[in-house]
Amino acid sequence: MHNELTQIDIRQMKEKLTYYRTLVPGLRDEVKRTREYGDLSENDEYRCAKREYNRNNSRIRYLENMIKTAVVVSTDSAEDTVGLFDWVEVFYPEDKDTQTVRIVTTLRNDIFKNYISNASPFGKALIGHKVGDRVIVTVSDSYSYPVEIKSITKGEDDPNLQISI
Repeated sequence: MHNELTQIDIRQMKEKLTYYRTLVPGLRDEVKRTREYGDLSENDEYRCAKREYNRNNSRIRYLENMIKTAVVVSTDSAEDTVGLFDWVEVFYPEDKDTQTVRIVTTLRNDIFKNYISNASPFGKALIGHKVGDRVIVTVSDSYSYPVEIKSITKGEDDPNLQISI
């Protein structure tokens, strides 16, 4: 599966990758230093250092793979159509409630800020629709619900909107 990411997503991932790579020598030295404490079966400092070294290497591999397999997407959309980084006010007829969400890439979703991934069922349902459209959000084969798009406020890819890795 390829992640649909923007140029800014990829740039931020490359910055994090550079940061994690700078940590490798220090973490490697810490593993060597703590290994000298003696019996490895009872050496908690060594286990912690090794775990942190492996966690860092795992992050590096993850980022490298994400960058390698990313599909760069455009953030452009028609003025009256829901696209990436737009704020969308939706009405839930079943609850008679309204909510405003922002459609973002998978790396920037944050449910606590109402940033919804374009790859989520909710994001997929909204992308490409217009004000007044009633769309069905299909969560699973057995559950779906309707929402109505009340308004769209155009947004743009914001480099200050950090990725969550």
